[in-house]
Amino acid sequence: MAPGVPSADIQMTLGGKPGGFLGSRRAYVTFLAGDGDYVKGAVGLAKGLRKARSAYPLVVAVLPDVPVAHRQLLQDQGCIVREIEPVYPPENQTHFAMAHFVINYSKLRIWNFEEYSKMIYLDADIQVFDNIDHLFDMPDGYFYAVMDCYYESKALELIDVAARIFYQTDFLNMFFEKTYRPIPVVYNLVLAMLWRHPEKVELDKVKVVHYCAAGSKPWRYTGKEVNMDRKDIKMLVAKWWDIYNDKSLDFKAEDMILEGEAFPWPSPIMAGMTEPTINYIPTPSAA
Repeated sequence: MAPGVPSADIQMTLGGKPGGFLGSRRAYVTFLAGDGDYVKGAVGLAKGLRKARSAYPLVVAVLPDVPVAHRQLLQDQGCIVREIEPVYPPENQTHFAMAHFVINYSKLRIWNFEEYSKMIYLDADIQVFDNIDHLFDMPDGYFYAVMDCYYESKALELIDVAARIFYQTDFLNMFFEKTYRPIPVVYNLVLAMLWRHPEKVELDKVKVVHYCAAGSKPWRYTGKEVNMDRKDIKMLVAKWWDIYNDKSLDFKAEDMILEGEAFPWPSPIMAGMTEPTINYIPTPSAA
């Protein structure tokens, strides 16, 4: 999939440097909740996109419980921080829900970011190792995501805002049933593919890695969990840390023309939704 001709909004950066965005109609988006250590994943993602010389900003949708210090850390890394209100699933689907499944419904709020014509959603435990900006140039009117080995992963998604309204795994599978289009696994390598379907993985061609397997989060990695002592896992964890620790990839304020601000955004699409009582165990951090 070859990159397309750069559009006008790609070129609206200071001196052609990635990271300074003025009026971009395209954006990468991730999600953050709570005061835990997932903020490290979001910071790592921002630096990974910078290393890959992405022309588009990273918008971080944060719930109200994300502390000011974490928001500032994200802004210091050039992210646009946008506070969103939680979205609650129907009451009859929440009584036995795990906390992160309930929280993840809040990702539906990104459809309210109507200033962007297209967005690519990336979970905060993803790292981008090669430029994927060309995904924005795929044909309009479809919902693109990578098919996992055991379920349809929506960890990397290309969203056509003008034509689409909602979002979140099972809900998305149904809502986009007729418009879903798969994209290659190189755009979202779920680590379990390495031992479940190794024949489908060409590791040297992978552009995006999803550290979602148990024990694989680089900032929590010990190597003690099942499959975490594999050589390829250790290599991918080390690659994540190389980016995270590279101070040359830290955002430089002089590169930005118009800094993103953290502010709540009106949510007309979700305004009519009720908010039932939720019975679940709170989690300190989720993405």
